[in-house]
Amino acid sequence: MERIASFCVDHTRLERGMYLSRQDGDIITYDIRMKKPNGGEYLAVPALHTIEHLFATYARNSRYGSGVVYVGPMGCRTGFYLLTRGLTHQQAIQLVQDSMAFIAAYEGEIPGATEPECGNYREQDLSGAKAEAAAMVPVLEGWTPERLQYTAFL
Repeated sequence: MERIASFCVDHTRLERGMYLSRQDGDIITYDIRMKKPNGGEYLAVPALHTIEHLFATYARNSRYGSGVVYVGPMGCRTGFYLLTRGLTHQQAIQLVQDSMAFIAAYEGEIPGATEPECGNYREQDLSGAKAEAAAMVPVLEGWTPERLQYTAFL
């Protein structure tokens, strides 16, 4: 079988940030890398789960919501994938910056974190999610479409 594109990225050199992972027709996949790959620190599952709930809810309710196809965690627990349609790269960057700021400041009930709404509703960590999102805010500050390229990591 052919190696998929994301396995061609040198994860020993990849840094935290936001990258253009792939484009399939009109669907663009972004890699929101919150932890350095293989760096020894990973997103704790409860915090990751809470980020997923808050990130997806915020993104789909934002001014860019109609362009959000999917928000979901990476199995390696170093970040998230954001799939969009019809958004510019700058709009996607703004959406992720806004989402991280929203999560970092969030107070209240976690959306979708009840038994009828979620398959693992008890495994949530709002304070952990807030801390992880707050740590991403300065990483993404000033991020530009030019910085979305993996070229330095191939």
